[in-house]
Amino acid sequence: MKDLTYTIADEVFARFPEYRRGVVLAHEVKNGDSSPELVELLRSEEALVRERLQVETLTAEPRLASWREAFRQLGFKPGDNRPSIEALLRRVLRGQELPSINALVDIGNIVSLRHLLPVGSHAIDVLEHDIALLPASGLEEFIAFGSEAIERPLAGEYIFSEGEKVMTRRWIWRQANHTLTLPQTTAIEFNLDALPPVAAVDLETAARDVMDLVERFCGGTIKFEILSRQNPRILLGGVS
Repeated sequence: MKDLTYTIADEVFARFPEYRRGVVLAHEVKNGDSSPELVELLRSEEALVRERLQVETLTAEPRLASWREAFRQLGFKPGDNRPSIEALLRRVLRGQELPSINALVDIGNIVSLRHLLPVGSHAIDVLEHDIALLPASGLEEFIAFGSEAIERPLAGEYIFSEGEKVMTRRWIWRQANHTLTLPQTTAIEFNLDALPPVAAVDLETAARDVMDLVERFCGGTIKFEILSRQNPRILLGGVS
């Protein structure tokens, strides 16, 4: 067993000093199909989103506007590269039901809709190397979900990676096949991303929701940490 690290590079905080990433780590979980109760929770959050928001004014929502502005600052048109939370909300506001993938994925979507935060999950029982959010060299490899084609990120693009394997491109844009949360996943980390106006207490509340739902529906050993400018590195725990 070895302890792997999880780091956010100084360059990210130099540009976005108030950025925080909440990380929920869960080991020895039992994943699989969502129970009817969990699916009903997902449907309930979809209905609440449709009551709260309208697609015509979605980009003005402060928790989305901050991500759109961050993407602009990084040189990406948010209309062409939608932050994951915006893409999720647009699907729901168009009247689509989110597919129930498995319990852990559904939990991430529930909390994302409830708190209007980007929430991504990655299986960590498949990791062999340290992971990091950092500017890309441009030499890394990315294979998008549902594809077999190898892509390379742009130099300087923010990527979440395990060594030279990209897990997510453009900060919170597209996820790779590499660390997908599958029914057989036994260890996972959830990323909850926050830019102002989201406060630290809001981020912690959302993370507590993830922890409670994982414990309730998947069990396991669960903990929570915040990566920030003051705390840019944590341990993932033992990985075989």
